[in-house]
Amino acid sequence: MTFRIGTGREARASAPGALIESGRKVAALPGFSSVLEIVEGGQNALDRAHESVRHSPTVFGLEDVTLLAPIPHPPQMRDFLCFEKHLVQAFNAVGKISGKPTSVPQVWYERPIFYHPSRLSVDAEVPWPAYCEKLDFELEFGCYIGKPGKDIPKERAREHIFGYTIFNDFSARDEQAREMAGQLGPGKGKDFDNANAMGPCLVTADELGDPYRLEMVVRVNGEEWGRGNSRDMHWKFEDCIAHASRSETLHSGEFFGSGTVGNGCGLEHLRFLKPNDLVELEVEGIGVLRNRVVKQ
Repeated sequence: MTFRIGTGREARASAPGALIESGRKVAALPGFSSVLEIVEGGQNALDRAHESVRHSPTVFGLEDVTLLAPIPHPPQMRDFLCFEKHLVQAFNAVGKISGKPTSVPQVWYERPIFYHPSRLSVDAEVPWPAYCEKLDFELEFGCYIGKPGKDIPKERAREHIFGYTIFNDFSARDEQAREMAGQLGPGKGKDFDNANAMGPCLVTADELGDPYRLEMVVRVNGEEWGRGNSRDMHWKFEDCIAHASRSETLHSGEFFGSGTVGNGCGLEHLRFLKPNDLVELEVEGIGVLRNRVVKQ
């Protein structure tokens, strides 16, 4: 994890750490400048980080720190569309709004499709974009690339996954609907400050185990709005890694998003966020990512 000592304006510079005591406390990791340094260092760096946690001289209560994205500036981000149920329900919702029935394009069944989110907008509090009236959340999780590679075969792709985190791909649905008519994007439907919320921590692959059996839940102001399971991924991360690495080198710390689980966004229910709503995404084995949307 990455954290700042203190909260609000009193928070200091960020530092890498690890959650201990069932997530109640944070141990600093002396000897490391960032979580990305650990990811880039491979197994040797991870072993040193484990040792650093055991002997860390600096431990904080979770209430005394501010959590940031595990890797605040990922080298690269790709967000895929891996859940068929979400796509079917989202297209149905768009059809109801527009009065024009739509369906999942055939190309989605032929290859894992992705776009590049902004890698510089992965902080916690989400300012409401001024041009948006229908702000939405997306319940996702994703993996970080550990070992770099190019032309990675699907059967070896799991070896390149360092760990996992929760991802909330906030979306300005009204803007997204207008710009996607141009068949290029998404653009400002996804790109605004802190639109790509991630966290609360990076769980290493050895700790998480099987990533395809995780219960996923979204709550808004404490009320459950949707629930799904990662077992329903049509495209697995191995498919995504093999596809993206064709004639292209993947680097340590790159993030691959799963796309929204079925029932995991407001659009599917034709229900959207309001200013000051608190959105909580919970993924089994990783934790709870909390973000408040604030209209300035």
